[in-house]
Formats: sequence, structure tokens, C-alpha cells
Amino acid sequence: MDLKIKDKVAFITGSSSGIGYATAKVLLNEGVKVYINGKDKKKLSESTEKLKESLPGSEVYGVHGDFLQENQVDELINKLPEIDILINNVGIYKSQSFFKTKIDDWMDPFQVNFMSGVRLSKHILPSMLSKNWGRIIFISSECAYLVPEDMIPYSVTKASMHALSKGLANLTKGSGVTVNTIVPGSTLSEGAEDFLTSLSEKDNIPVEEVKKRFFENVRTSSLINRFANMNEVATTIAYLSSPLSSATNGSVIKVEGGSTSGLI
Repeated sequence: MDLKIKDKVAFITGSSSGIGYATAKVLLNEGVKVYINGKDKKKLSESTEKLKESLPGSEVYGVHGDFLQENQVDELINKLPEIDILINNVGIYKSQSFFKTKIDDWMDPFQVNFMSGVRLSKHILPSMLSKNWGRIIFISSECAYLVPEDMIPYSVTKASMHALSKGLANLTKGSGVTVNTIVPGSTLSEGAEDFLTSLSEKDNIPVEEVKKRFFENVRTSSLINRFANMNEVATTIAYLSSPLSSATNGSVIKVEGGSTSGLI
């Protein structure tokens, strides 16, 4: 499918692996010039080269930057060219009791998950408005709705992201710029694969059985009763990045297999 975004320029935060990496691959296949990002220089370089090898002739560049480090964020922003598509994907979390969560354990995810989108949008949105075209996409999570008791700070940052996205969308009224939020559910990223494998080894049961038990005992609200693969999420993000989605603005698009239920 031709998404009509050939030669557009995209920047994806937190994209040396996971959903961000999968999205980069889809966009590169559509002829987009893509800037990926990561805080680990070695991994970022390896991911950039891997994309170049798998998609010969594609334009992909690595931009190092840890969104916890303010000086690195400033350097990162200064390195970016004019961006047509901004995908705010970077995220961190900890699994821990609310009562044992320190203040820094609240502030760090806000700096990375939320303020990264604030700072980048503040820098990039004006140029999008001036040229009357652009896409800003925030990658939220089903946790914004489900709020697992061991991930409350993470869930709060994702819920806050929804308000930010809606507010920015209001600033685009009457223009060719759109701002939307994507809500992935339980997705089989590299991190999830590693976690499932560790549980399989710990309990001495097959990985497929671990997956089955997760949806039987933990994510019981899922309607698809399985992990989404990263490409299922990435293709939705790519569509929202394109002119084909021009009538979608200020919206929340769920790719969570029905896990959050409800009518809205």
C-alpha cells in the first residue's frame, strides 16, 4: 500500500528496538527518511546498520540521546533536520510497589515518557504549522487505562500523554497538521520475549504455556487473547503518519486487542 509519504522525514524516539524499530522499518519501506534514537550508542549504531542492510538504499540515521539527561536532549534537538513526522515512542518503567516507590521513581518516567514529547513538540510543531503539514504521534499504552498496581507512575505518564496530545491537536485547528495517540496493548517486543523466556525457565514450562497463562490470569480483558506482534502496531502508526489519515486528529487509536474495554 502506498501511504504517500515518500521523501518525508520522520524522527522516532526510543527506536533502536521494539515498536519504534518496527515502525522505522515500515516507514523506510514507504520511502521515508528516518532518524532513529537510543541512549545506548553501541545498540543504536547496530540497529541503524541492521536497517540499512535489510533495506538497501534506504535513508536511516541514528541520533544518540538519553531523555533523562537534559544536555543530551538539547544536543539531540540541535542535530535534527526539519521533521515531518514525530513519533514520541520512548518510554521507561519500573515494576514496584507504590509504597516503596521513591520520588525519583516518579520523576524519571515523567522526564522520559512525557517531557520528551513536550520538548520535541515545542521545537517541531511550529515548523509543521508554518508549512501546513505534519504528523505528531504519541505512543501510549493500555496501562493508561488498566493501571497495574505495580506500574502506577508509568501509567500516570501515559494517561498524561493523552491530555498533551489532545491539547496540541487543538493548536492545529484548520491546518494540515494532526496530533494523535496510539494505544498498544500487550505486544511481543524483544523485552517481552526475554521476560516470557525467563518465566519459562523459572517455572520449567514452555514459553507458549507462559503466554497462555498470561491471558488466562493477568490480561483477562483481552479480546484477541494473544500478544500483538510489533508489525501490527507499527503499520497502524505508519497509517496515522500518512496523508491517508488526514481526517483523524485529536484522536486515540487503540491497538490493544480490546483489553481496555469500554465504549471510549
